[in-house]
Amino acid sequence: MSNTPSTSSTEPVAIDTATLRTPQMKRILASSFLGSAIEFYDFLLYVTAASLVFQHIFFDNLPPAVAVFASFGTLAAGYVARPIGGIIFGHYGDRLGRKGALVVSMVMMGLATVVIGLLPTYAQIGVAAPILLVVLRVLQGIAVGGEWGGAVLIALEHAPGGRRGFAASFANLGAPAGAAMATAALGLATLLPADQFQDWGWRIPFLLSAGLLAVGLFVRLKVVESPLFQTFEKEAEKRRLPIIDVFAKHWRVVVLGVLVAMSQLTISGMASAWAVNVAVTAGADSTGVLTSKTLAAVAMFVATIVGARLCDRYGRRPILAIGIIAAILFAFPFVFLAQGGTVLSFAVAVFVAQGLQGFILGPLASFLSELFPTAVRFTGASLCFQGASAIGTGFTPLVAAALMTAGGTILLGSVWVAVLVLCLIAVFIAREGRTLDLSDIH
Repeated sequence: MSNTPSTSSTEPVAIDTATLRTPQMKRILASSFLGSAIEFYDFLLYVTAASLVFQHIFFDNLPPAVAVFASFGTLAAGYVARPIGGIIFGHYGDRLGRKGALVVSMVMMGLATVVIGLLPTYAQIGVAAPILLVVLRVLQGIAVGGEWGGAVLIALEHAPGGRRGFAASFANLGAPAGAAMATAALGLATLLPADQFQDWGWRIPFLLSAGLLAVGLFVRLKVVESPLFQTFEKEAEKRRLPIIDVFAKHWRVVVLGVLVAMSQLTISGMASAWAVNVAVTAGADSTGVLTSKTLAAVAMFVATIVGARLCDRYGRRPILAIGIIAAILFAFPFVFLAQGGTVLSFAVAVFVAQGLQGFILGPLASFLSELFPTAVRFTGASLCFQGASAIGTGFTPLVAAALMTAGGTILLGSVWVAVLVLCLIAVFIAREGRTLDLSDIH
């Protein structure tokens, strides 16, 4: 596989829509979306709860500022575990098939989330509470690390060439859908009296995951294996460690993929965790903040569809570049608005930011997947996305809090812009995959 940039045209290409409307393809896209939405509901529910609740019930023995930092630290643990999950599930997904990896990841995620909802507090069992919280968060991270790659590839590898970007985006659409469900569920719980919310109300959205898990498994078990995987299944069984091939033959591509994905995932870290905590701390009503966050997730959902459709016509790189440039321009306004202390200023900040996040997210799944051949696609694409998740989202709230303490808004905005510029450069170095033949095994 060549690592050189593609010179393919960005002129619109004809789009065949018929093959996305077959019963089997509809089932595949529904499974990709629904399974991803459920897993991201579980994973992102924790993000919001870490911003609002966990510092009070699992770290209440610490000073407030330290408790917030510790709460974000457990959040980061889940993101650090995501590339590990990508490697583990990528290994089995590239050797044994995409479908089995998807089923196991969903069960792992659902069970970990339900147990978090049942977890005793620090006041009840002492230091064991935050330790167990970290363990469960790591399990969540491993599970979602396997979910993304499988959900993307099961759709992308079934889809016709002219619709790969749109088909792959169904897995990414699960992120804003899951975020909307998670923030809405937790937002409804905040309507309880404050003491009841802190005591038991926050647990309800976590326990609801048991029902979502049952629905998701019912749909996912009906999906057939990827046809591209089936074409080389016998050879895949001979391949012991796909991760070695990825690092030996495609390490430059991995670096570029991680950088490009970080553009979207730093926005996620800023809008999903850091801004929520900052806005509530500055005086914004928590229910209003969560309502705004839910509406912003809807905007992200729509923007993801738009970005995915455009990338099938004009290519992955042009759409990614437009989204990242817009994010660079909005970085400083976002940081200022998030600290406004009102629901309105927070709503404007998060609505625009997550709209831009969705526009980048639309082409991202197909872009990362098309960087790798079929034999290592699950492992390679997962490693890029989950590695970027660990760096871009997992540590963004911690880094943002530290930068605000060290130098304030200007320092934070400047560092974020610098990171986005690096992401933009990586987009133009990486190859364009819109017209590639994905049947190439090696």
